[in-house]
Amino acid sequence: MSVILFDLDGTLVDTAHDLGLALNMQLARHGKPPLAHEEIWPVASHGTRGLLALGFGIGPVDSNFEAMKLEYLDLYETVFTNNPVFLPGIADLLEKLDEQSIKWGIVTNKPRRFSVDLTKAVKMGNTSLYQRSACLVCGDDAPQPKPAPDTLLMACREADALPQECLYVGDAERDVQAGKAAGMKTAVALFGYIAASDKPAEWGADVLISSPSEVIELISSFKK
Repeated sequence: MSVILFDLDGTLVDTAHDLGLALNMQLARHGKPPLAHEEIWPVASHGTRGLLALGFGIGPVDSNFEAMKLEYLDLYETVFTNNPVFLPGIADLLEKLDEQSIKWGIVTNKPRRFSVDLTKAVKMGNTSLYQRSACLVCGDDAPQPKPAPDTLLMACREADALPQECLYVGDAERDVQAGKAAGMKTAVALFGYIAASDKPAEWGADVLISSPSEVIELISSFKK
């Protein structure tokens, strides 16, 4: 593998506290009780759609969904850089990739309005996640976000790599679908936002990993 691409929320960075804070702010605004962090964690990777389904029981087919989505995003914008932190083991993994001169980048469905400042807020020594990554491709950078392959193929061009030279690591089924559609190897991060009802073994990924350290092992195995 010449390039390792990562999903952002729930794969590289734990953003569930800030996502949940915004949801609880919105719930309070509508006279509803707050949700516990343990309830929010498993759906944090599913973005606004998943959070609104959890908090309000609504989806894109509901007439008030777009208004609620805009309200949520405006609230999230006030808190999204409060507490983003690397998931355990990720900082060490990225340092090892840099030491071995292996390029790595980020492909997320998170809008660019949040992704840039969030990755700038997560520090790696004297630099930031934003500065160190070979690329940052966001959900609104292409006509179709994941599970379509468009953003992953954009990342290949930015990182100057062929899809078959890349490994994509994510914590949701759409990450596997997008990676496979792009022609990449795929890995499911079981340490991410995986719900009890999820069945990652059925998503069709090349491998399931329980910790970030396993990525280094994958690089060697895929080269064979």
